[in-house]
Amino acid sequence: MVLLYQTINCPLMNGKNLFNFGPALGYFFRKNNPDRQSNFNLKTMHFINKLSLAMFLVCLVVMFFRYVL
Repeated sequence: MVLLYQTINCPLMNGKNLFNFGPALGYFFRKNNPDRQSNFNLKTMHFINKLSLAMFLVCLVVMFFRYVL
């Protein structure tokens, strides 16, 4: 019963926020934090994450144009 209540009243699950890509796009344009340490592994991980998100977003655009237009 609690799970059902949380699922129905969850603000992230409504239609307005379902296709909110703001956090995903904000990941590309955030500034570097000088207080945070970084090393090669962390930089590589973030590069791979950004590359995979970019590929996913490009694929969504291609699928949209193929199937809708």
